[in-house]
Amino acid sequence: MKKTSTRLSDGRELIYYDRDDRRERDAPDPRPADQVATASEVRQDPLLGDFVAIASHRQGRTHLPPSDACPLCPARPGGHQGEIPDSDYDVVVFENRFPSLSGPTGRCEVVCFTSDHDTSFAGLDEDSARLVLEAWRDRTEALSRLGSVRQVYCFENRGAEIGVTLGHPHGQIYGYPEITPRTRLMLHSLAAHRATTGGNLFDDLVARERADGDRVVLETDHWTAFVPYAAHWPYEIHLYPRHRVPDLVALDEAARAEFPAVYLELLRRFDRIFGEGRPPTPYISGWHQAPFGEPRPGEPDVAREEFALHLELFTVRRTEGKLKFLAGSESGMSVFINDVPPEAAARRLREVASS
Repeated sequence: MKKTSTRLSDGRELIYYDRDDRRERDAPDPRPADQVATASEVRQDPLLGDFVAIASHRQGRTHLPPSDACPLCPARPGGHQGEIPDSDYDVVVFENRFPSLSGPTGRCEVVCFTSDHDTSFAGLDEDSARLVLEAWRDRTEALSRLGSVRQVYCFENRGAEIGVTLGHPHGQIYGYPEITPRTRLMLHSLAAHRATTGGNLFDDLVARERADGDRVVLETDHWTAFVPYAAHWPYEIHLYPRHRVPDLVALDEAARAEFPAVYLELLRRFDRIFGEGRPPTPYISGWHQAPFGEPRPGEPDVAREEFALHLELFTVRRTEGKLKFLAGSESGMSVFINDVPPEAAARRLREVASS
């Protein structure tokens, strides 16, 4: 892999990740050097203790442009000029033009998985998927060195039903200034389990799912994928490396080498849940990684090494043509009601395995 860091005309960082070590990246950004105006602010909710990002400048972000005006496609000589100055690319990461978090409140980046506008992550080959993994790892390590970042979340929103505003295959990386509410809950549960049993909650959870087997979707030498016992979403998969590590940076070579085939298989199964020839399944997929730094007052006293890196993949579609809406109970009280039993979801995800 070759990494080339450059700057866009407005000063934002852009990084090319190439499979070919000989590839040179020197195309300039010909657009006017207009500075991006951001006004991100993080406020804490005194009742819940969580934080909310206020980012009013995002109201003007690009929304579902036609394919010939896609800002994530490569530049065309004499034609469209978007965010990527070169005429092609393998994987590109750049600072978001409309970030939810910026400066002292963190950082937001865009990850373009491929220059092909009309494919998806599931349509990538294994070499391309491996390159995306290496970009995720590299950015996690880089963002961990920023004083404004406590936690890194690499994720993909796929599908208009999720609220995607650009159709090009891409994801995002958020560097949060505080530990996210969801991770705080995991850390509290982790600490309580250790105090009660002396064991590691993640290890015991994965071992229990493997021993039960009803909700296991896929197992390989280095990865285990299962539908969780108390799944929140109609179809939801959690993917864990067999050897517990706190983040993507710590993944060993064997797990990294096997990941592309495993992940591509899961994504392709997701697209077959509701039958062949149906519209692509909308989903959210994201890596949960250990936060950085020593615990602060009020945070659980948990070492980074106790946290288990894992990916959570889920869809908001509960059946053909119907979505799972977060209505009164879910949105108002954070109590999820799942219409699909996890065992049935796992069974379906095994049924649609590639032959």
